[in-house]
Formats: sequence, C-alpha cells, structure tokens
Amino acid sequence: MTPEWWRNAVFYQVYIRSFADGNGDGVGDLAGIRARLPHLVDLGVDALWITPFYPSPMADHGYDVADPRDVEPIFGDLAEFDALLADAHAAGLRVTVDVVPNHSSHAHEWFEAALAAGPGSPERARYLFRDGRGPDGAEPPNNWPSVFGGPSWTQVPDGQWYLHLFAPEQPDLDFTHPEVLADLEETLRFWLDRGVDGFRIDVAHGMAKPEGLPDMVPMEDTGLLADHGPGDHRFDDDGVHEVHRRIRRVLDEYPGRMAVGEVWVSDDDRLARYLRADELQLAFNFKLLTADWDAEELRTAIEHSLATVEGTPAPACWVLSNHDRPRHVTRYGDGNLGIRRARAAALLQLALPGVVYVYNGDELGLPDVDLPDEALQDPIWERSGRTERGRDACRIPLPWSGAEPPYGFSARPDTWLPMPEGWATLTAAAQAADDSSMLSLYRRALALRATSPAMRGDGMEWLPAPEGCLAFRRPGGLVCLVNLSPAAVPLPEGEVLLASAVVSAGTLPVDAAVWLRA
Repeated sequence: MTPEWWRNAVFYQVYIRSFADGNGDGVGDLAGIRARLPHLVDLGVDALWITPFYPSPMADHGYDVADPRDVEPIFGDLAEFDALLADAHAAGLRVTVDVVPNHSSHAHEWFEAALAAGPGSPERARYLFRDGRGPDGAEPPNNWPSVFGGPSWTQVPDGQWYLHLFAPEQPDLDFTHPEVLADLEETLRFWLDRGVDGFRIDVAHGMAKPEGLPDMVPMEDTGLLADHGPGDHRFDDDGVHEVHRRIRRVLDEYPGRMAVGEVWVSDDDRLARYLRADELQLAFNFKLLTADWDAEELRTAIEHSLATVEGTPAPACWVLSNHDRPRHVTRYGDGNLGIRRARAAALLQLALPGVVYVYNGDELGLPDVDLPDEALQDPIWERSGRTERGRDACRIPLPWSGAEPPYGFSARPDTWLPMPEGWATLTAAAQAADDSSMLSLYRRALALRATSPAMRGDGMEWLPAPEGCLAFRRPGGLVCLVNLSPAAVPLPEGEVLLASAVVSAGTLPVDAAVWLRA
C-alpha cells in the first residue's frame, strides 16, 4: 500500500461494546473483534476504527478514560490487543484506535491527585479548576452548559469548580499545560510503537478553550445558548490548531500513519483549517450524516464537503451513521422505506471520491431500536432530567446468526443493551445467504469500488438529471444516479454495474440508485 493508503480507504467503525462478545459476558470485546475479522475481510473494507477500550469507569462507555495506555479488563488485555492487531494486519486490514484528549475520567490518577491537592496546586493546573462566582463562590464560574445536559461545572468540597463539557465524570484537561501535551504525545507513541495505523481524535475541536472562559452569549433568534453551532465559543478556539500540529509531528515520525478528527463546526472554512498540511490528514464532514432524504439537501451536503477540502491536502470523508447519531435506516423513514433509501444511500456514499466510514451494522441495514426507559444507559438520559433519550438506540449489539436474541452476538442472552425480537432476517448469516440482502449489496459495491476502472480518479462532475434526482460522473467513467423523486426515471445510457433495486424496462425505481459505466 502507498504511504497515504487512507486517501481512498473504506474504514469500518467498530463500536466495541456492540460488535461481538468473545468471552460471554454480554459486552463486546477485543476477542470478539478478532473472531469476526473474516466478516470484515469478506465485506471488503480496508481498515478498522475501534472505539475506546481503555480502563474506564464507563460513565460514558469508555469515552471517560482512566488510563489511555492500557486495556479495560472487560475488553481484554494488551496481549489480546496485540493478537488482534497481528491478525488484522495478516488479513490486510489496517487498525486505527480512538484517542480522547479533551478530557480524562474522574478516576484518572491526575484528577484524583488534583482533588487531594487543593486550590492553587500544580496538580489542579492540569485541569480547568476555577473559583465560583457570587459573594461566596456558590455559582459556577460561567454559564456554559454541558453537551450532556445541565451545567458544565461541578463544585468540589473545598469550594472550587471544575469544567466538564460533557459528563461530570469527564473533567476537561488544560492544553496550555505542557504536561498535558506531553502526556498526549506519550499516548500516541505508545500505540504507534505497538503498530496501530492511526487514530480517530475524539472532540478534535475542543482541546483549546477561549482565554478567560467568558460567558456564552444567547443566540439572537432563540435566546438559547449555542450548542456546537455558530457562536459556541466553547469549541473551535484557534488554539486547538497548535495541539493538532503537535499530534501531526508525532505521526510524521511514523510514516504511513494517519489521524482523522471528529470536528463539529458549521463553517466550511473553519473545518478546512484542521486539514492544513501540518495538521490532520482527515476530518469527518457530518453534512451527509445530518442531511434528510432530499435531492437538494444531499447535493448541498456533497458540495459543501468537497468545497471544504478544496485547496487542502485532504480528501473528503463521507459518513452516513455513527455511534452518536440515529442510524440512517431510521433517519430515512424506518421499515421498508428506510431500508430502500439506505440501500440507495450506500451506493451514493461509496461512489463519492475520497474516504468512506461505515458504522458497524450499516452493512446489515440495522435500524434504531426503541428501548424501554429502564434499559437506557447513556448519561444523556439522566443528565437531561430524562427528557433526552440519548444514543443507546443506535448502539444495539450486532446480530450474527440464529432466530432469537442474542443472535450469536454473545453466549448469554442478557446483552449490555437488549436485542429485539424480529431480527432473524437481519443477521449476518441470513444476509450472506441472500443475494438480494443489504450485506450482499455492500459486498458487491465494495468489490467494485476496489477493482473497477470506472471508479478511478479523484473528483466528480454533476450531470443533468431528472427533477428530484442526483447524477454525477467520476473520472474513470462511473455514473451514479440516485432517484429521490416520487416516480421512476429513465436510466442513462451505459452498462449497469450495480443497482440498489431491481432495474427493469430501462427505468430506475423510486428511492433507488444505480452505478453505470458510461
């Protein structure tokens, strides 16, 4: 593979708790991933992204990291990770892992030392401790809300407050402190030396905070405080770019390694700054993930994503679903309608130039699952006063085989999130035996993407299309037509390579996509 192997790669996101359980405790783990590597080889992806598997109290299911250079026992140990890495590399799969630099767990040794040391101590300087406002310091230092609900400050017994943009169990680190940067570099080298091929940087727009931590100003049109949007100065502070330059300098010591950032910004130019030659190799552009099933919206999302990377060294990076957002089958209408549209969206995503991320279960057409209140585990549920149900619905364990829960995911039926009845036809085993299944469609599409001359070349050009449709051509000759209109439309001239639905009488059905070689 070339040193920049990621430029056209298809990554597969493994949400570790929900992918496969290898030790029978109802929670996915490293051994489960290792056992299911043949599924990923047969699927045709190039690389894995594994969500955090580090020691953690699991207040946010691993994104509250107590030790970034070890393995949480429920997931395995370092020997198991090394074996997984070796097997994946032997199978031709690259492995990337999550790093969570913005915050640590409250159980991290640094934070425990900070609580014990008291105000003004060197230990507290690694975090964002502040005195409160008001005559007795009983009010938070500013008005920032937590992304998970409630205030983003928690008071400790000695009266000071600490910042946590997410849960109270996730105190934010202070990246102006040299020890914080040095520790991140040590973490990166620890995993690079073990052989990982790169990183996904969690909250990559969050490590730097505005000087003085000023109050947020309500948005004029709503009176509400901005949340990850324009005016939300908790995120995307200019100082974050020096952190990414430090990360890139470490990566450049290891040729062929890369990083992709989770960057939530609304402005194309702001996102492009993360993709300068001395910063991230890739950044997720979430416009496709948040677009409705509408031709104009999808075209706008694609154009914005391409405009973002124009003039940068980076390719575009396409995402339809992930562990934080509703699955696109559900987003597009659920049931047969959602499945039909998700099949078409898969061909749209895989035909676009650049990098693709597939969330585990996308290839099976999994929907969100409406869980009972008592089953919910996402901290958003409690933090919001039980008004926001959180992200559990898109994190249900994967069904592998059989007719009843746990569908081969685990040796025990009580999985960490309950699996629904009625998923027998969605299992990987059932779909592998069905030539018309979502899994079979993904396998054929990924094989064509990897081998067809029609897919070659960077870039794309829009083509004239019937109203309510999208059509574009890749330099190698591939034409992708997506029908989002209310009626069947004529097919363009060319050899049909793959279609998301049955094509007959020279027409493409509603909510379908086709690849042709012009």
